Amino acid sequence: MLAEQEPIVAIATAPGAGAIAVIRISGKGSLNLVDQVFEGKRKLAETAGNSIVYGFIKDGFERIDEVLISVFRSPFSYTGEDTAEISCHGSVFIQKRVLELLIEKGARMAGPGEFTMRAFLHGKKDLLQAEAVADLIAAENHASHQVAMHQMRGGFSADLAQLRDDLVHFAALIELELDFSQEDVEFADRQQLQNVVSKIRVGLAKLLSSFKMGNAIKNGVPVAIAGQPNVGKSTLLNALLNEDRAIVSDIAGTTRDTIEDEVILDGIRFRFIDTAGIRSTSDSIEKLGIERSFDKIRSATLIVVLIDLTQSTMVQVKDIWHEVNETKRKDADSILVLNKSDHLSPDSISQFLEVFPKALVISAKAKVGISELVKTMVHLVGEKPAAEQTIVTNVRHYDSLYKADLALEEVLSGLNNQISADFVAIDIRKALYHLGEITGVVSTDELLGNIFGRFCIGK
Repeated sequence: MLAEQEPIVAIATAPGAGAIAVIRISGKGSLNLVDQVFEGKRKLAETAGNSIVYGFIKDGFERIDEVLISVFRSPFSYTGEDTAEISCHGSVFIQKRVLELLIEKGARMAGPGEFTMRAFLHGKKDLLQAEAVADLIAAENHASHQVAMHQMRGGFSADLAQLRDDLVHFAALIELELDFSQEDVEFADRQQLQNVVSKIRVGLAKLLSSFKMGNAIKNGVPVAIAGQPNVGKSTLLNALLNEDRAIVSDIAGTTRDTIEDEVILDGIRFRFIDTAGIRSTSDSIEKLGIERSFDKIRSATLIVVLIDLTQSTMVQVKDIWHEVNETKRKDADSILVLNKSDHLSPDSISQFLEVFPKALVISAKAKVGISELVKTMVHLVGEKPAAEQTIVTNVRHYDSLYKADLALEEVLSGLNNQISADFVAIDIRKALYHLGEITGVVSTDELLGNIFGRFCIGK
C-alpha cells in the first residue's frame, strides 16, 4: 500500500487570507508533479533534500505567483515520502488556484490528518506521537503545550516500551513452556514473573492516576458555582474571570439559567458555570433554571458551594452542603466557600469555621480570598506536571492502560492459584495487546480512521 500511495495535497496553514500560505504535497512522484506547474532555475526532481528553490507557479504561460518551495526527500521528511511545501502569497484566490493546478496534474486532496497518518505508516512516528501532534496544535496554555511536547518527543512511548519489554521477555518463556508442555518443564521463574508484573502494575497505576490532571489540562475543569439565591454567585464568577460576565443584582433569582465562561488559572483551564439559585419556588421559569443547576452539579468535576454569611443560619449551611454533596458525582470534589466576610465580625466567622474547618472565607465583591480559592481549586485538580513527566491526557490511552492493568491482575491471580501456563499466557497476551494499542504496535483501520479523522486537513 505504501509503495503505491499517490501524491496528496492540502493547504497546511490556517484558512483565510494572510501574508503567506503553505501548500503541502507528499507522495510518490510529488516532486515531478509540482515541476509541471513550476518555473525555476532547476527542477525540483533534481534538487537535493532539505533545500529551498525560488521560482514561479504557472498555468501555461500565465504566472500565478512568486513562490519558495521547500524540498524534502524520502525518508527524511515529515511523512517519510518525497514532499514539497509551497510558500506562496496568502491570497485566498492564489491558494485556491495553486491547489486546483496540482489536483489537475494528478494530486489528490488530502483527508484530515492524512499527512500524519502517512508519517505513522512509514514509521516516522508511533501512534502516541502522532496524536500528540493534534494535541500540540490545540494547546491553549503552557501545561497542555508541555505535555504534548513531551509525548511528541517520545517520552510516553519510552515509558510504555520499557513496561512492554519487561513483559515480552516472560511472555516468550511462557510460550516456550507451551511448546514443551509434555516435558513438564518451567522456563519462566514464577516468582520472578510475579515481581515483574507487580512492578509493571506500579508503573501503570502511576500513569492511570495522572489522568485526572491530564484530562483537566486537555479539556478543562468544569466548575459549578452553586448556592441559594443572592449569595454572590454571579459576583464570584465575575471576580474569577476578572470581568463583568454575569449580571449582578440585589434581587434574588436574577440568574434564571446557567452562565458559562472559562479562564486559565495557574496553567489549568477552568470552565466556570454560574447556576441559578437553589431554593423552593413557584415560578415555573426559575424552577426550570434550578433543575438545570442540579444537572450542572451532577456533571461538574468541582463544585463551589457559596454561602452568604450574613443571611444563613448554621442549619441552612448544613442543608445546602448536604444537598449538593448528595447530588454530585462520587469522584467530584466540593469546596464550601463563606462569602460576604467583610460584613461580619471575626467572632461570627469563627463560629462557622468551628463547624466547617475546611471552609474558605472570602468577599467576592471586595475580591478578598479569591487567590486562596484559586489555589485550592488547582490543588484539588492535582499537582502540576514536571517538564519531563508523563501525563495521560487521552481517554483512549487511559482505557487501554486500564484494560492492561486488569489483565495483569489476572496474571497475578493465576500465579497465586498456580494455574497452568496456557491460561497465564492468555492473560499476558491480553496485557501486551492493550499496551500495544496505545503506540500502534497493534492497530486497526477503524482505530486509525477515528484518530486521524479528528485532525485538521493539511496535517
